[in-house]
Parts: sequence; structure tokens; C-alpha cells
Amino acid sequence: MNKPPRTIAEYLDQLRAALRGADPALIQDALYDAEDHLRSELAENPGKSEAELLAKIANSYGAPEEVAAIYVDKEQQVQQALRAPPPPPRRSALGRFFGVGADPRAYASLFYMLLSLATGIFYFTWAVTGLSLSLGLSILIFGIAFAVLFFGTVRVLALVEGRIVEVMLGERMPRRPPYTERDQPIGQRIKAMFTDPRTWSTLLYMLLMLPLGIVYFTVAVTGIALSVGLVAGPVAALLAGLGWIDADVNMAGTVLPPLLVLPLCVVLGVVLLFALLHLARGVGRLQGALAKHLLVRSAA
Repeated sequence: MNKPPRTIAEYLDQLRAALRGADPALIQDALYDAEDHLRSELAENPGKSEAELLAKIANSYGAPEEVAAIYVDKEQQVQQALRAPPPPPRRSALGRFFGVGADPRAYASLFYMLLSLATGIFYFTWAVTGLSLSLGLSILIFGIAFAVLFFGTVRVLALVEGRIVEVMLGERMPRRPPYTERDQPIGQRIKAMFTDPRTWSTLLYMLLMLPLGIVYFTVAVTGIALSVGLVAGPVAALLAGLGWIDADVNMAGTVLPPLLVLPLCVVLGVVLLFALLHLARGVGRLQGALAKHLLVRSAA
């Protein structure tokens, strides 16, 4: 049992220690909530010291160990409620391969791959433009103000990307930014923003999203187009042969595949589509891990 904390910093250290081993995103949210609550209480009671304040609200907000247990318990309940029902176990290799079609996360990851080109272009443009203007305007008196505004937007975009990653890829991301003490002098707050490794890792993530987005989008579109073409092409040829659709595309010199090859094309297209879903699910896991590593403040 830790001794009762006498300062807010000691309270946060004990809370961080009690949450050791939990998800870093959960730790960031818990630390933000605790610091925001404690400093708000301190601002409303200017005549009391931090030790008196912590002793007063120990029963209302809770000791660090109690708060940590509540956060872990609530997180488990929320994750269990949001988790999709597990698919029935499949023992055969074919069952496991085609079972990905029943996984909503695979389709969400595939949609993320299609969306990543647009978000990658936006993030890359925003980061490069903001950094360039910040450096170019640094010689002017309002250059520092512009740089602070730009880095503030970077933190907001990190939260936005975190929500996209959590919803589509299922990776737990922070729902609150790192806490910034409101009573801290403006110079120290600016210095903390520029020296925070998470600020620069977020910029790195935004720059990486352009090449990653191009690769993700290209793979997704190519895979979808190829699999749909392999399935739809033989079906269209069969319907045209039966006269059910108008296929007045008799090009001289065109070599049509033998009739026996058409079912093989359909099977190949279906297999390719399910392979793409497996690939998308794997990409989603890797992208979620990258976002967790670069966008979430370390729990240390």
C-alpha cells in the first residue's frame, strides 16, 4: 500500500504505477482525467494546499489504486460490449480461409485502405505546409504564434486519426490529449509542446501516411478490380452466349478462352477476393500497431 500522495504529481505517479501493464491509450486517458479533476479542484480552492486537497477528495474521487481498478474494469466492460460476436471455430484450412468473409473487421480494414489515400494526402500536405511556413515565418514576430497554432492542430489531427483507427481497425486509441497545465506559464507550455517526443512522432506518422496510403489504395483497388473482373467476366460471357445480354463486341482477332477456363476464372476471382480480405485484416493490425506506437504517449 503506497503512502497517501501529498502532491498532484505524486498522485499521478501512483496512478501510473497502478496502471502499469494496461493499454498506453487507457493510461493516457486516465492520467488526463485525474489531472484535470485535481487541478480544477485546486483552482476552486485557492486557500488549500495540494496535500489538504488530496486528503479532502480521497473519498470522492478515490485513491490512485481504486481509480486504476475502476478504469481497468470499465475498459474491459466497454471492450466486451463493442467486440463483435466471435465467429464459430473452424478447424479445416478452407474453413479458416473463407471464414474471413464473416469478420466485419476485415471489411473495415479494407475500407480503411481505400480511405488512406485521401487521409494520407491531407496529412502529408498539412504537415509539409505547416513545417515549411513555421520555419519560413520564424524570422518574423508572429512566426512563433503560427508554429504554436500549427503544432496545436497536429495534436487535434492525432486525436482524429486515433478515432478513425479505433473505429475501423479496432486498436484502442486515446480519447483525450495529453494534459497541459493551464496555470503553467505560456513559455513553459510552448517549450513542452516542442520538446514532447509525441509531437514529432505524430508529424512522422503524418508524413508516412502518404506513401502508405498510396500502397494501401493501390493494393485494395487492384485486388478488388481483378477479383471482380475474374468473376464478372466469365459470367458476362456466359450470359452473352445464351443471348440474355447484348454483347455486340465482336472484335476481329480476339481470342476467347475455352469454355472450360471460365469456371476456373470464377474460382480464382473468389479466392483472390478472400485473400484480399485476409491481407486487409493483416494490414489493419500492422497499421493499428504503427498508430499506437507513434500517436500515443508512452506510459513510462
